Parts: sequence; C-alpha cells; structure tokens
Amino acid sequence: MQVVTIKDISRKCGVSPATVSKALNGYGDISEATRELIRKTASEMHYLPNAAARQLKTNSSHNLGIVYKDNTGSGLAHEFFSGVIDSAKEEAEQRGYDVTFISAALGYGSYLEHCRYRKCDGVLIVSEDFSSKQVQDLVNSEIPAVSIDYVYDGHSCVLSKNAEGEYQLTKLLIQKGHKKIAFIHGEGTSVTKKRLAGFYTALEESGIEVPKEYVVEALYHDPKSSGEATRQLMSLEDPPTAIMYPDDYSYLGGMMELERLHLSIPDDVSVVGFDGIRLSQVLRPRLTTYYQDAPRIGRASVKKLVHMIENKKTSMAEEIEIPGRLLVGDSVAQI
Repeated sequence: MQVVTIKDISRKCGVSPATVSKALNGYGDISEATRELIRKTASEMHYLPNAAARQLKTNSSHNLGIVYKDNTGSGLAHEFFSGVIDSAKEEAEQRGYDVTFISAALGYGSYLEHCRYRKCDGVLIVSEDFSSKQVQDLVNSEIPAVSIDYVYDGHSCVLSKNAEGEYQLTKLLIQKGHKKIAFIHGEGTSVTKKRLAGFYTALEESGIEVPKEYVVEALYHDPKSSGEATRQLMSLEDPPTAIMYPDDYSYLGGMMELERLHLSIPDDVSVVGFDGIRLSQVLRPRLTTYYQDAPRIGRASVKKLVHMIENKKTSMAEEIEIPGRLLVGDSVAQI
C-alpha cells in the first residue's frame, strides 16, 4: 500500500503543501471551505499523519493521559467513572488527541514518569488516592492536569454540584415529613465536605437537628461498608426514618441489610442515593437519587485540559461545577 503524503493531497486539491499542512494542523489563516476540502480529501485518500514529525513541528504529541484507579475493584465497570472516561475519550478524539491510560505498575516508576515517557501534553486524574505522593507529584509537575471530583488549590477541576445535590435530596426528605434523617457519607474528601455542607444547610433551614450518631462514615462504591453502617443506624435506640447513602451502588448493601432486618422500603425506612446510575432506576422500589451528569463532566474536563495545553499563557485554574438533577423514585414515604 502506497503511503499518502501531504504533496499527494496538495496535488489532488490544487493547493500548496503549506496550505494542506495548515489545514491538517488546525491553523486558522485559511478559509473554512478550503479546510473542509483538504480534510475530506485526506480522509478519502486514507492519509495518516506522521506522529513523530507532527510532534517535532508543533512540540505537541496530541496525547492525553488518564489516571484511573478504582480501589473497589470495579474497574471500567464503574458506571459513573466509565461514563466520564468514555465521554472524555470522545471529546479528545474530536479535538485531535489520543488518550493513554497512565500506570505506575509498568516499570516507569511513577505516574509522572509514565506521562513523560508517553510525552503526554496533559493528564486527567479521574480516580485515585488524590492525597498520594504519586498524584501530588503529577499535579505539581510541568504537565497540565485536570482532576475529577477533587479540588487542589490553584489547579483546575471538574465536579458535580455536590452540595446542591445533597441539599435537594435532604429537602425532599424534609418535605415528605422526615426529621430523623441519617447520612452515610463517603471518605473525608472535598466532595464529602461539600455534600455534608448541603445536608446540614437543608437541616438548618428547617430547624432540624440530628444526633451525631446519625452521621456515619463508610466508603464510596462499597456495599459492604454501607451495609454495616445501616445495621449500626438501625440498632440505635431511636433509629432514623430515612437514610441517605454515599452513592447508588453502595445503597445495595443497605438494601440487603434492611431486608435481613425485615424492614420494608419505604414503609419502614425511606432511602435515597447519589449518582443516578441506570441500576438505581430498575430497582424496586425505584431509588430516589441525584443524577450526576458523567458524560458532561468528561467532556468539560477535556475541554478545559485542551484549553490549558493550547493557551498556556492565558489559561487560568478554575473549579467547574456541572449541574445534575433530582430523580424522584418510590423509595421515600410520606410520613
């Protein structure tokens, strides 16, 4: 198979090789009609750019790294994070970038060294121990980075409106007559702090105080720890009438524990989740939860990262919050 060159495309389109190069590399000083003609012709001729040459010319690899480690063992089956990664990949490809999963277990020594070896222009940190030295070294390196659902001072991040989501869920429970509301929250991250703020704000607005034993820590995306927390809450002398879970998947542990205790949802105990994964809407009773817009989060993170890469002198760090929406199911009773 003959290799198609820029000169081949220029002859076919009747333009100079320099114009073809500008069109394929995204320069703006040619007309949109010419750009489209060149790109269409290149596609029809099955032109493949020389990545090494493009890197030398533009000082860019057009490669984005993704750091993703799920300690719960779900991997890419984790519905929320898989939605983020899939949409991030699509957005990157539309903008002319490849993606590489970054690992510290392939002999590179660290995330930072793997990114440097792969010559990543930037990196998305989707899920990891954000406080670990490996991640901190990466965030504070010369490589532009955007984190998902975690806030670093002076760095860009994309996250759901966590405080607003928990506020809306708590207000719904209050409107349904609940005053004895328990909150099983995840680990002590910035996301958890925002959700706790939303929870307590809604309670204070309604003049409701909950005992400290109603607020219990578990783990995100871990049914076992949420099940244990549920048993702890329902063993109290004055148990709650409603339980808020750290996420929809963790709620499965609570649901099974309530079944073991012969308690009915929502007749005996009302429950709400967080995330809005598809599973939550096929459970019976259908779970009331807050939908996090994973596809929009993924796209926004890549847009921000590419802007940082391509506008180094003018791009500023920002915290981008993506709104979600309340999904009202059948898991909350009126009392």
